Amino acid sequence: MTVRSVLDDISKRPGSGEVIPVIDPVTEEQITEFTDGGAEAVDEAVARARASFESGVWSGMPDRERAKIMWRIADLIEENADELNRLDSLNTGMPLIAAEMILPTCAEMFRYYAGWCTKTEGSAFDVQMTAGITGAQADLHAYTLKEPYGVVGLIFPWNGPIFNACAKLAPALAAGCSSVVKPAEETPLSALVLERILAEAGVPEGVVNLVLGYGHTAGAALSAHPGVDKIAFTGSTEVGKQIVQAASGNLKKVMLELGGKSPVLIYDDADMDTAIFSAAMGIFVHSGQGCVCGSRIFVQRSSYDQVVEGLAGIANSLQLGGPKEDGAVIGPLISAKQLTRVMGFVDEGKRDGVEVITGGHRLDRRGYFVHPTVLTNVDRGMRLYQQEIFGPVVTVLPFDDDDEAVALANDTSYGLAGSVYTQNISRAHRLAKRLQAGTVTLNCQLVYDHALPFGGYKQSGWGHEFGREGIESYMQTKTVYTQL
Repeated sequence: MTVRSVLDDISKRPGSGEVIPVIDPVTEEQITEFTDGGAEAVDEAVARARASFESGVWSGMPDRERAKIMWRIADLIEENADELNRLDSLNTGMPLIAAEMILPTCAEMFRYYAGWCTKTEGSAFDVQMTAGITGAQADLHAYTLKEPYGVVGLIFPWNGPIFNACAKLAPALAAGCSSVVKPAEETPLSALVLERILAEAGVPEGVVNLVLGYGHTAGAALSAHPGVDKIAFTGSTEVGKQIVQAASGNLKKVMLELGGKSPVLIYDDADMDTAIFSAAMGIFVHSGQGCVCGSRIFVQRSSYDQVVEGLAGIANSLQLGGPKEDGAVIGPLISAKQLTRVMGFVDEGKRDGVEVITGGHRLDRRGYFVHPTVLTNVDRGMRLYQQEIFGPVVTVLPFDDDDEAVALANDTSYGLAGSVYTQNISRAHRLAKRLQAGTVTLNCQLVYDHALPFGGYKQSGWGHEFGREGIESYMQTKTVYTQL
């Protein structure tokens, strides 16, 4: 499937709602369009998913056979790497090299969870208890079973289309679930290739069902649907709260990977070259459109000026551009809507007295490009300090000691990630315990592994992806007692 064929295919897919344009964020031009499937498409997809689950065509397949198909999916992802990379790069505006770095993790996600297909297990117990009105002692044998939830709705964000799709589909398939998947309306293209890959690998019809549409139409219908047993969503905290409300109708289980306002602590004794470069790329990569991006940097006071100057220098050296522009390492924001949001935060900060060290403006060219922005003189009550911006914008504040650093870091409703740079290993591990975040990185940033859980504290989410927790998120536990 070529890029051209994907653009043609998506424009011909049936739907009952309004026509949704797909915009190239580099050129601001429409590259294709599709029709919103809406609630009708969701109803049909849920019915197919339910039928496939109840039939056992996937959930009842021997574990080793499911694992073989998942390995085949991984192989096909690699075989179709060029198309997937070009589609995600075109759709998001990210440099092609960035898409190429992400894709291998998608294939490995399926291989990792293929291994879990044969390793989910319950526990067994011998139980002695007093039973009945006679008070006689009874001997029982008890055990637990791990069973797939059933039909799950998987809703993906636009900032990493193929990666986020694989992060949810791989454990859901390994667990034996059937699913309805909805990519973000801004970035639906690579999902069509993944749909074909799943079929070619041998995933039975009806097990994975793709629905296209807006979040407030198709996404809302999926979240509220009584035939869905669980929703897994990655996106903003605001939308996550709406999903929780929508899910209350049948009390479906909800897994949420939401926003972040991740703190970065830089101490005087840090390797400054590493700390400054890592902290800069930790917020400016992908134009800051990452939930774990370190958007609040706190620096020990005697090193504050050095770090601010270093961050600004890197911000000014990064070349912004589209996938076809030589030397570009940072792409645009995803949409005009996101551009308006990011610039709204920055302009409001300027009016409130924030000092713009560098950036703070849109580039004078086509595309939704914002110059990487470093802000100081920020009040902790400001909206841009408290809320997730999801753009290449960082605030920098000084601190004097550990207690102040921790208080600043934890002063947020979010708790997705945090980072510490210091040569004092004892201090680093003490701080790791004190930071209210689901992931803490010491002397590094933006790292993860398939085998380790990823989730958020506070309003950064419910539940975990990756690792053993990742597959167990798509399974429920049953306890069985038997009289001996």
